[in-house]
Amino acid sequence: MAERYAYDAVVVGAGPNGLGAAITIAQSGRSVVIYEAQSTVGGAVRSANLTEPGFTHDVCSAVYPLAIGSPFFRRLPLKEHGLEWIQPPAALAHPLEDGSAILLERSVEATSDNLGADKEAYRKFIGRLVESWDEWSVDVLAPPRVPTQAASFARFGWHAIQSARRVAEHAFVGPRARALFAGLSAHSMLPLENAASAGFGLVLGVTAHALGWPIPGGGAQKLADALGSYLRALGGQIIVDHPVTNVDELPSCRAILCDITPRQLLSIAGARLAPSYRKRLERYRYGMGAFKMDWALNGPVPWKAVQCARAATVHLGGTFDEIAHSERLAWRGEHAEKPFVLVVQPSLFDASRAPAGKHTLWAYCHVPHGSGFDMSERIEAQIERFAPGFRDRVLARSIMTPLDLERHNANLVGGDINGGAPTLPQLFFRPTLKLYKTSAAGLYICSSSTPPGGGVHGMCGYFAAQAALREMF
Repeated sequence: MAERYAYDAVVVGAGPNGLGAAITIAQSGRSVVIYEAQSTVGGAVRSANLTEPGFTHDVCSAVYPLAIGSPFFRRLPLKEHGLEWIQPPAALAHPLEDGSAILLERSVEATSDNLGADKEAYRKFIGRLVESWDEWSVDVLAPPRVPTQAASFARFGWHAIQSARRVAEHAFVGPRARALFAGLSAHSMLPLENAASAGFGLVLGVTAHALGWPIPGGGAQKLADALGSYLRALGGQIIVDHPVTNVDELPSCRAILCDITPRQLLSIAGARLAPSYRKRLERYRYGMGAFKMDWALNGPVPWKAVQCARAATVHLGGTFDEIAHSERLAWRGEHAEKPFVLVVQPSLFDASRAPAGKHTLWAYCHVPHGSGFDMSERIEAQIERFAPGFRDRVLARSIMTPLDLERHNANLVGGDINGGAPTLPQLFFRPTLKLYKTSAAGLYICSSSTPPGGGVHGMCGYFAAQAALREMF
């Protein structure tokens, strides 16, 4: 007699990858339930009141170019489930010491006009990648495989595996284009001299032109809620406020998919794993952490470069060398006096985030893994440097150290928001050569610790679920 199961699949964790895995299972006509430790779905895609009543803050992530570019999310009817994308006029502003700013516009031509001597170099280099985005992006957002468009992927890949410094110094001659590329590449949370740091800069730069850098109307939670609503419409179940401490406690099922990182997998399923596989997970390397702040403001940020008001995202760090120094220090366990700060000002474009006339601001900088050092003064000094009078507009602030972030979401180990350091070996084959599979039959990992890695795109969950469907059903 065939064994009866309570569910075909159980998913642990309702982050975007866990939701993506569950949706993929449910779309195949099979039963699925998610267990989520927190009171709401979303993982690092959540919103909350962190300062004063009436202010909606994004707790972790805030801007989502890879979500609208995700081959998986694009196929889902998320608009029907309450998701509205808001596109600021420009994707990014990068103010400089002289009071000017570099604008990363939707148009390659308009952006290149900002770059002085590198106008033509940017147009040719980045413009060609933008033109072929639809060809090579499907392989970037996928596990290692033979590229579907080999020539296009090779053109991107040759530059992507290099360091950001090498690419910037070979592609550009002027400080403006190099500074812009430094800020984009610093999203890698790697030193800009490290291999593969350029890939992050290229992907983010190209998505700004090909897709834009949108924010969800009403806050990040709206994206998570739309995914959860669609899953329920397919018949999937979500059980919140239910932390999983051991996979043996879960209902009977054919497959368990874990939207957690190697550390949590060892904790809840270590007894099921082969000793050799456990050792490989124990060697998995986490990256530098994030120190996060949010503010309630009595007015917009008073940028010296007024063009900064055209973008939701602002990079604060000045020159290439200054940004590179900040990232290098954090990687080797030190704290920069002038950290590279990533800022988002969503209420300029979404009035629902704050009371009339008031604004929210979101920012973080990179710090050593697990750091408890208070970077709030240094972050505010960097904002004040490019926006004199900023502190006078602060009504309230929220501070989250890397360990605070981990307490909010256990996947953010030591404040690592990428699910593991994206060093070259861990960029493609993460967390092990098995990718989504583990050494235990029917047990899978589907978090950002699997390909294609960090970012809100749901592709880790999608590919893990595809692997489970092939093997277990």
